[in-house]
Amino acid sequence: MSAASAILLDGTEVLLWLERIWWVALRVGAMLLLAPMIGSNMLPKRVRLVLTLALSATLAPLLAPQIPPLALDAATFLAAARELALGAAIGFVFRLGFEAAAFAGELISQGMGLSFAQMLDPLRGAQSPVMSQWFTLIAGLVFFAIDGHLALVRVVFESYRVAAPADVALAHAAAAVPAFGAAMLGAGLSFALPIVIAMLVVNLAFGVLARTAPALNPIAIGLPAALLTGFALLIALLPHLTRPFADWLVTTAATAAAAVR
Repeated sequence: MSAASAILLDGTEVLLWLERIWWVALRVGAMLLLAPMIGSNMLPKRVRLVLTLALSATLAPLLAPQIPPLALDAATFLAAARELALGAAIGFVFRLGFEAAAFAGELISQGMGLSFAQMLDPLRGAQSPVMSQWFTLIAGLVFFAIDGHLALVRVVFESYRVAAPADVALAHAAAAVPAFGAAMLGAGLSFALPIVIAMLVVNLAFGVLARTAPALNPIAIGLPAALLTGFALLIALLPHLTRPFADWLVTTAATAAAAVR
């Protein structure tokens, strides 16, 4: 084999590997764009880009037989759009799992009288109560503690076994995401239910006091009492929240895996 033939062969192999990495990067990049914690504004875009390329270069050799050839035709553009949609669906399911914790924080902050205390949440990219941010951070710590970031990669890797880039079907993903939204609301309510019931009792007690003894100014007394009671209950409830959060994140990963089947 001449030197020119060897160089041509090596160049062809490089282009083939770049083509495979590009196909994998579509699904991985869309997933990381909407993934919780990783897809937030706290992580720079360059870091997400490097992470996408590194994961794609790692997964591409394992998925080589399932990568279709690249061509400038309508079928290729349609397949690329399906790859982006499927990766976004996987990341969005995991993002919905974190919204359950944020929803629980909103319910608790309303009972404690902290619904007016809102700040810019860099994890969600919008204004949210401070209790929602606190619950989101707790869910993020549990997420990384139970290797949820590895579950993200595992779901994407296993999705190629049932949904190759050439024949991706989005019917399951389109049906799984709305159904999971209802489950997210139920999970958030279950996280906040103990404190919500306790704060309801406290607010009812001060409401009765306001009717029986209005001279005591129960509004000025009730808000500090609600805050102290809420913080005490949060400290007592925190050790018991990690296991429900972990179970819910496992359910989230299972739902994301089922969405591509």
